[in-house]
Amino acid sequence: MAAGAFEFGLNSFGDVPTDNGRLLSDAETIRLLVREAQLAESVGLDVFSIGEHYREGFVDSAGPVILAGIASATERIKLGTAVTVLSTNDPVRLYHEFSTLDAISNGRAQMVLGRASQTQSFPLFGYDLADYEQLFEEKLELFMLLQRESPVTWSGTVRPDLVNQTLHPAMRPGGIPTWIGVGGSPNSVIRAARYGLPLMLAIIGGQPERFAGHVDLYFRALAQFGMPEQPVGQHALGLIADTDEEAADTWWEAWEPMIEMMGRERGFPVPSRDQYNLELADGALFVGSPETVAQKIARMARALRISRFDLKYDIMGLPVSARAHTIELLGTVVAPRVRELLAEQPVNA
Repeated sequence: MAAGAFEFGLNSFGDVPTDNGRLLSDAETIRLLVREAQLAESVGLDVFSIGEHYREGFVDSAGPVILAGIASATERIKLGTAVTVLSTNDPVRLYHEFSTLDAISNGRAQMVLGRASQTQSFPLFGYDLADYEQLFEEKLELFMLLQRESPVTWSGTVRPDLVNQTLHPAMRPGGIPTWIGVGGSPNSVIRAARYGLPLMLAIIGGQPERFAGHVDLYFRALAQFGMPEQPVGQHALGLIADTDEEAADTWWEAWEPMIEMMGRERGFPVPSRDQYNLELADGALFVGSPETVAQKIARMARALRISRFDLKYDIMGLPVSARAHTIELLGTVVAPRVRELLAEQPVNA
C-alpha cells in the first residue's frame, strides 16, 4: 500500500451534542451533521459516514436521507454508512435508497453493512432476534445479487421472492463500494471474503492489535475463495485536541456518563479514570494531541494492514466546538502526519 493511498473518514452516530452547555435538539443535530460534513470536505478528509440507531440521544435513524442532504451541500467527499443494519432493512428498499444517493452525489455513495451490535431495530420493525444470523445471510445474498446482476430472480425465507426484477434508478455497473463491518466474529470475516467485499473492523475496546488474527484469516479466506485482495479499514472512537491532557479531559467528561449508561444496560462495570488512561495509552480510544493520534494510527496501519481509518468523532454531550476541532485537526495535521510516517515505514515493511 502506498502511503498516499491511505484514506481518512469520519463516522457519526448522530450523537446529540452540547453548545455552551445547552443540549441541541434533534433537528439542530441533523443540520449540524451537514455542516460538519462540509468542514470535513474542506480539510481534505475522504469519507463521511452515518450510522443507524433507534434510541434517545441519536438522530441517525434515516441515514440515507441525511447523506442525500450532505450530497447536495458537498462536491467531493465520499458518503457512506457506519453501519447499515442490513438484518432489519429490506434489500430492495436499500438498493433504491443508495442508487438514488449515488445519483444525487454523482457517484460518491458507499456503505458498510453489519448485523447490529445494538438491537433496538429488531422489535421496532418486527424481527425476531432468534433469526439474527439467517436474516443477515439471506439479505446479504440478495443485496449483492441486486448490485451485481439485472434482472434478478431470488427466493428465500426472510422476504417475498423476486422473479426477473429490474430495479430503478439503476446503480452504477457492479454496484457501489460495499464493506462488511466486523466486531470480532471470525464467521463475519469469512463471509466478507466469500463475497469479495472489503472488511471494516469495528474496534471499540481493548487492544486493537488483537484483531491481527482476523486480518490474517481474511486474506487467507480471500485467496481460498479465489477473490482479489481487498482493503481493510478500522472504525475507532476518539477526539483530537491541541494537547493530550485537553483531549483526555474533554472526552472523559462526555464518555463517562455514556459508558455508565451502557454498563447499566449491558451489565459490565464502569471503567475507572485509571482504566480509561490505560485505554488511551494502549487501547482502542484514539484520544490525544495530533502527534499522539497520528502515531497510534500509523502503528495500527502496520499491525492490522489497514488502508482506511474512520474516526467516530461524536459522542453524546460532547461540545460542538470539540467536534469541529477534531475534524479540523484530523484533516489538516493528523492525516498528513500519518502519511508521512507510513512513507518512512510502510505497511508490511
